[in-house]
Amino acid sequence: MDAPLTLDPEDVLAQPTRARLFALLGELGRAAGTVELAERLDLHPNGVRLHLERMEEAGLVARERARQARGRPRDAWTIAPDARPGGEPPSAYKDLGRWLARAIPARPGRLRDVEATGREIGRELAPRSAESGGAEALQSTLSALGFQPRRQQETPDGMTLCLGNCPYRDAVRENQAVICTLHRGITLGLLDVLDPHAKLTDFVPRDPDTAGCLIELSSLGAGSTAE
Repeated sequence: MDAPLTLDPEDVLAQPTRARLFALLGELGRAAGTVELAERLDLHPNGVRLHLERMEEAGLVARERARQARGRPRDAWTIAPDARPGGEPPSAYKDLGRWLARAIPARPGRLRDVEATGREIGRELAPRSAESGGAEALQSTLSALGFQPRRQQETPDGMTLCLGNCPYRDAVRENQAVICTLHRGITLGLLDVLDPHAKLTDFVPRDPDTAGCLIELSSLGAGSTAE
């Protein structure tokens, strides 16, 4: 029996169209349909679908079925939580992040300002046209940012996300209090848009080299349930 085919993500993204698709999904920060992606890149949907399926085999993108008012559910694509283009976790803008982190003192007043700024950034980053609800959209957005989130625990109205990668690890080493406070603010800002009734009940930073930070949420979807 033949061994299963394994694909190198770096080789898969060496193809220009697939590299453009991966970059576009990262910019959108949400699930997008095959037709939308094809239109944005001025390509035929059939060819785009083949490229996306190849990327799915390599573990770079994930596919979900988005329901429609009429007709069959359609494919919706996001960057996979475990995506590692080039064989390495995303590392963001290393030098600039380290320098800025070093320049900000970790005093209580400054940390409040940092969290408030992060919250503004999170609101800007949140996709306004997410296909799925708050929990799914939050996980998809964090995946696009390079955090590789996995659902660790779930309750009827909440969940805990475990982050498998820290894309800001170099900046965290310079000033963990500031960078993790910024990330906490970004998470709050994302929730402001994606699920305003949700509550961030805990935010647990970990060693940036091993990752594993925890985001604990409750009251997910409370607004839609109450209607």
